[in-house]
Parts: sequence; structure tokens; C-alpha cells
Amino acid sequence: MKEIIKNKFKHMLDEMTASLKWVVFSILSGAVVGSVGTLFYFGMSVVTLVRTKNPWIIWLLPIGGLLIVGAYRLLRDERDSGTNLVLSAIHSGDELPFRMAPLIFFSTLITHLFGGSAGREGAALQLGGSIGNGLGRLFHFDEKDKHIMIMCGMSAAFSALFGTPMAAAIFSMEVVSVGIMHYSALVPCVIAALVAHGIASSFGVTAESFPLGKIPAFTVKNAMKITLLAILCALVSVLFCILLHQAEYLYKKFFKNAYVRIFVGGCLVIILTLLVGDQTYNGAGMPVIEACMKNGTVAWQTFLLKMIFTAVTLGAGYKGGEIVPTFFIGASFGCLFGNLLGFSPVLCTAVGMSAVFCGVTNCPITSLLISFELFGYEGMPYFLLAIAFSYMLSGYYGLYHSQKIVYSKYKTNYINRKTH
Repeated sequence: MKEIIKNKFKHMLDEMTASLKWVVFSILSGAVVGSVGTLFYFGMSVVTLVRTKNPWIIWLLPIGGLLIVGAYRLLRDERDSGTNLVLSAIHSGDELPFRMAPLIFFSTLITHLFGGSAGREGAALQLGGSIGNGLGRLFHFDEKDKHIMIMCGMSAAFSALFGTPMAAAIFSMEVVSVGIMHYSALVPCVIAALVAHGIASSFGVTAESFPLGKIPAFTVKNAMKITLLAILCALVSVLFCILLHQAEYLYKKFFKNAYVRIFVGGCLVIILTLLVGDQTYNGAGMPVIEACMKNGTVAWQTFLLKMIFTAVTLGAGYKGGEIVPTFFIGASFGCLFGNLLGFSPVLCTAVGMSAVFCGVTNCPITSLLISFELFGYEGMPYFLLAIAFSYMLSGYYGLYHSQKIVYSKYKTNYINRKTH
């Protein structure tokens, strides 16, 4: 009997020690990554301001591309696969070098300074993942604990940049393996996300929020309209993933040399910008999202052009991310849908953002949480319905090739395959 009690007490003590360890290191991760993420946020703000005030600077985009390739060659990271490497490091133990952090930090700033069409969350996930892994190595964590530290870092960086700690805490656990959640990382990711959010807020980094105003009653007729929008958003998300992956494939097929590839890509972005006549599709594109939410109007071709600009930019080797462009595409497509059907363009803009985000990331819970944090809870039935359909109908496509679909979206079957 004494032996049983002794073993139980020892077990409880081990659990308490492990819990305390994760509280301490998740706070550390949130503080370090949150600080770097906040610095990156202000860096992004500065380069975006410089570019918008000096439109001519886009002519230097090909030169900026050469600087990016040169930096990766200099630090011997030519085969960098970005966010895919972060995800692969979690579920297959691939090496995640610390040098990824400064490389993605500065190369993303260069991309945005000179007018590449990209987001910022790719940098956030890579920054957070590499710093988290570096902290794990510094304190001699075993392989499994280092994976949790990577997820902590991803959540912290996402939270600092986007100001959505709920979605950030869950995203890093959900995006790695579709169909299962890494609940062992729940407490560390939550703490890291909240700490990073607190640090970012203390420096004046405010979260984006888009009030929806008056929302139409959730009726059968309106539910059918939103379901139709969700189905179309799933198709849009599949098209966006195909464009991104095909652009990368075609660049590498026709331009074997990375310097030539990125230089040509920069020239193509300049040509596209001249054809459009302005720089609406360069950079992340937050002004367009804000315009859709406030005015409820958008040109029909807006979402297609953003897809093309982003695919041309990222496929060539410029750095950034796909999530903010995804929001842009979803917002503009949803707004267009709402205008065509005469059904609350502002609500459709918000639903489009959430549904396309879900379609490209295969993360329905994160999509729902980010909807609440960006738009409030009043539109919950619409978001819930749209995200569910978009998740199911987007198939096995995704932004990240290293993301695994562990369980089928249609049956309770274990399939363990990578996304298209």
C-alpha cells in the first residue's frame, strides 16, 4: 500500500514539475518571440510606408530579389523551403536552423519594401519556429519537447503580428497534422500567445478589427446563400493553392538558376503593376480588405489579380507569406458575391475571408476563432456554416506541402497523406 501511495505521489510530483517547466519556458518563448515579432511588425510598417510614399521604388524589386538569394547563399541555406520546413521539423524531426530567423526577417522586409505581393505570417511562423527550436536546443530539450517549443514560437509570433491570441494558440497545433490536435502543446502555446500579445500591445501594436454592423437574420434562405458562398470559396482556395504551386514549379523548370529566377519574377511583377496602373496588388493589401469591409464594393477581377500577383512573387523566391493575400482574396471574392446576390456585402466579405483561409490552411477551428477575434461573435452561425463547408469541399489541397492529412475529411479513415 505504501509503495502504491509513494508511486502516485512521485507521479504527481513529476506532472507538477513538467507543468512548471512548460509555464516557465512558454513565458520565455512568448517574451523572446513576442519582442522579435513586435520589432518585425514595426519594420513591416516602415517599409510599407516607404514604398507607398515612393512608388518608383518598385523598379528595384529585381535587385532586391538578388539580395535575397545572395543572403541565403551566403548563409548556406539555398534549399530553404520556408514554412514547410517548420512543419516538417515538428512531425518528422527535420533540422530547423536558427539562421532561418534573421534570413526570413530581412528578406521579407526587402520583398515588401520593393513591392512584392506577399503576406507576413510566413515570416512569423518561420521566425517563431526557428527561435523556439533554438531555445529548445539551448536548454538541451529532447526531440519531442523541442517540437513543442517550435509550436510555442509559432503561436507567439502569429499572436504578436496579428493580435489574435486565441487563433494563434490553436493554429500551430492544428496546422501540422490535419485530423489530430497536438494537445500536449495546448498550455505552452496558450501562454506563449498571450505573453507575446501582451508585449506587442504594450508597444502599441493593435489588432485588426472589422465590426460587421447590422447582420441579417439567420434564416434558411440566408443560410443557403452563405452555403453557396462557402462552396465557391472552397473552389477559390483550391485554385489559389494550384496557382502558387504551379508558379513555383514553372519557375524552377524554366529558370534553373535562383538568381535568374528571382530577377525574372521581379520583372514580371513590375510588368503586371504597369498593366494594372497602380500598386493595389503589391505588398500585403490590407487597404483593399478595409475598403471591402467599409464600402462593400469591389471590382470583379480583384481577387483573381491578387492570386496572380502573389503566385508570381512567391513562386520566384521572394519571401513573405500567403495568409494576408488569402484574406485579400477571400474578402474581395466575398464582397463581389454579396453585391451580385444583393446580400450584405460586408458580411459576405468577412465570411469569404474566413472560408478561404480555412480552405487553404485546412484549419477549421483556427478559422472560427480568427473570425470571432476579427469580426465579433454576432455572425457566428454564418462563420460556422461557411467554414464547415469550405473545410470539407476544399479537398486535400493546401498551402504547405509538409502539412499532413492524417484523417480523411469525408470518413473516419486514417490516410496519413500530404496535401497537394
